[in-house]
This record gives sequence, structure tokens and C-alpha cells, in this order.
Amino acid sequence: MNDAPTALPVAVPSTALFTDQYELTMVQAALRAGTAHRPSVFEVFTRRLPEGRRYGVVAGTGRVLDAVENFRFEPALLDWLRERKVVDEATVDWLAGYRFGGDIDGYPEGEVYFPGSPIMTVRGTFAECVVLETVILSILNHDSAVAAAASRMAVAAGDRPLIEMGARRTHELAAVAAARAAYVGGFSSTSDLAAGFRYGIPTVGTSAHAFTLLHDSERQAFTAQVESLGSGTTLLVDTYDVTEAVRTAVEVAGPGLGAVRIDSGDLLVVAHRVRRQLDELGATGTRIVVTSDLDEYAIASLAAAPVDAYGVGTRLVTGSGHPTCSMVYKLVARAGEDHGGGEGEGAPLVPVAKKSLGGKLSIGGRKWAARPVDAHGAAEAEVVGTGPVPPELADRQVPVELMRAGRAVARESLDAARDRHRRVREALPLSASQLSRGEPVLPTRYTGTA
Repeated sequence: MNDAPTALPVAVPSTALFTDQYELTMVQAALRAGTAHRPSVFEVFTRRLPEGRRYGVVAGTGRVLDAVENFRFEPALLDWLRERKVVDEATVDWLAGYRFGGDIDGYPEGEVYFPGSPIMTVRGTFAECVVLETVILSILNHDSAVAAAASRMAVAAGDRPLIEMGARRTHELAAVAAARAAYVGGFSSTSDLAAGFRYGIPTVGTSAHAFTLLHDSERQAFTAQVESLGSGTTLLVDTYDVTEAVRTAVEVAGPGLGAVRIDSGDLLVVAHRVRRQLDELGATGTRIVVTSDLDEYAIASLAAAPVDAYGVGTRLVTGSGHPTCSMVYKLVARAGEDHGGGEGEGAPLVPVAKKSLGGKLSIGGRKWAARPVDAHGAAEAEVVGTGPVPPELADRQVPVELMRAGRAVARESLDAARDRHRRVREALPLSASQLSRGEPVLPTRYTGTA
């Protein structure tokens, strides 16, 4: 991973109350019991992929690093906890000095994952790790869901660019995160200016139907837009009659018109008609952009259509039917009773695991993960284990160092994560690109685990 900064041009507020209450009450009880400072290992993983998905996509890693570094209990937050009696005074005092000082390893942003993959491993004392559960899961579950949907759409789109247009379909802050995750998954640009400002994602946009309706005629609207934005702009041509609008658009902008956008109707049929008409009018270089409730299946159905770009909103920011990845954050190892509850390294760690009915079992022990490849360079399995890494897998390990002693060590640009995802996805077996329902494209094989 490179060390390029994320260069956030806005201040990141404290993330300390992006926390469920039971995380703080556990700290209170552990402080009283003398177990709060036991060295512990927590792991983020998912037991299954969303139904029918072939792989998952890790996104939000950079946002997790921001969130952990900004997990600070400021005076106003401490006063609120004290006034509401959420925790006792001793716990408030401990929270006042909270700074995560542990280590985090994990799958780099843009990587793919499978059931059981140790997506993120958090090491430190029990108390300093347990309070991070909710904020880490909320980021990874949301961003990875959007990135997985984006990846499937990118596969369906092939070389045609994708525009993220979902800001109005979700929470205003989630929209920024969704645009970021979509970019990692393969989208080229966003309509959301906050995402462009914060993360440097290319932004696009020209006009909506309201602009056409504002004017006394479509010609007046097109003329105003071209005079303002130039002939390379994109004109929306389905407010009234598409055929007439395309003719007017070329008359106003000339054959150098940048693009037309179609937002309704049978997109396959309309796109063919518009392409033919543009060519007949001499606007052979004018591109066609389609929008209108697209998802990966609709995009795939337009593969043979003369479409140059897609704009996607609702289905993207809601994970195309799967708005969460069902990732969990579980304690998998901790120091034994003879550790005495004090700080420090070197204590032997005891694997621990949840054992319950209903498919919620977990596997104890700190995990490693490696992805061997076949003779053709395609990944063949997700190998997850505890204990020493077999020598033949040493150079195929997936997790990387993300934080050391509470400081991020893996800052990178979004373009680096986006490029990684493309490379990793291309290294999967060809069946990964299928949109039909199926099992994970790689089997998860466990070794050295109880």
C-alpha cells in the first residue's frame, strides 16, 4: 500500500458516541472486575455473503482509520454521559483519557472477501477495543455493501463509465460515504459535491427536467444551457418528445454536442433510435447517457445498446437489494486469568469463541488469511487459519498492517484502492463476473482451527 494521505479538507468530528451503550457498560463492569486491561483480539468477519453474491468488496477502511483516530470523548460528551448516568464516574474518568493505542490489521480497501475472511483484526486491551465495535461495523457494513453493488455494476458495464447519482436517495452523510465506496467499486464520478470536496472524486452534472420546464420552450432551455456550459454539455432530451428534443439539441449545440441523457422509457429501444437519429444529423460523436432506476441487471440488458455511460442512484446506495454485509465484530482471543489484568505484551492468548445454535458459531484464535493461485494465476481458495502460516502461503497473505500503536500506517489514495479492486477482481475465476445467483466464487478453507 502506498502512503499517500487521504487529504480530507474538512474536519472530522469526534466519533466516540457512534457507539452502542452496552460497549461502555461492559467497560465499566470490566474495570470493576480488573479484566478491562487484558490483551485481547477482536475480529471482523461475515459468516455468509448476501444471497447469490459471488464475492464481497472491502470498502470503508480509510474511513475506519479516521474514525479510530478521532474516537475521543470530549468534555461535552463526558458531561452528557455523566448527567444521563450511562456509566459511573470511574468509567467517565477512564473515557476522558481514551486513545486507542493498539494495532489493526486487515484486508486493504478494494480487496475482495469471502465467508470467514478475517476482514479486520483489532488488538489491544479489552476496554480499548470493545468500544470500537459499533463504529467499525457501521462503516464497513455500509461501505462494503455499496462497493459490492458498484463492482457488480462495473462488471456489467464493461468499459462504459458509471456515474454515482444516489445522494437524494439516502441520508445526506451516508450519500458521501456511498459515493466514496462506489468509486472504490469501479464508478468513475459522482453527482455529489460533498463527496468531490472531501475525497477528490470527479464530479459531474448539468441539468434536470425542472430546467427545461422553467423555460417557455425546450429550445430556449437548450440554448440557455449551451450558452452557459458550452456545446460539450449534456442535454436532457426526454422531458417532452425525445425525437423532437434530439433534433432541437443538435440544431442548438451543433454536431459537436457532448451528450444527450435519457431518463425514461424503454431504454434499449430509445437508445437505438436516438443513436440512429444523432448519426443522421451528423452528431456522430455525441454520447448517450442513460439513467432511470438502473441496477446491474438493467445495465447488463443494455450491453448491446449504443449507450456510452450509465447514471445509477437508488439501487447503488442501497446495495442493490443488500444494504448491509452482516459483518460482525467478535472477541476471538484474550489473555488468560494468570495475566493478572495488567498492561503489556507477551501474555499467552487463549482462543475464545461463541458457541450457539442458529448458525452464529464463531471460530476462536487470531486468524491469518492467504489466497493461493492456480497455474494460470487465478485465485483458487480463501485459506483461513490460526498458528504459523505455511511457508508456501507466506507470500500470498491478504491482510496488511493498518494501524500500529494507535497510528495509521496505511494511508492511501482512493485511486489506489480502486485500482486494487480492479486487479483483484480480474484475478478471480471467470464465474465471479456472472450476475446469476450462485455460491461464493472461492471456497473458504480452514486450517489449524479448532
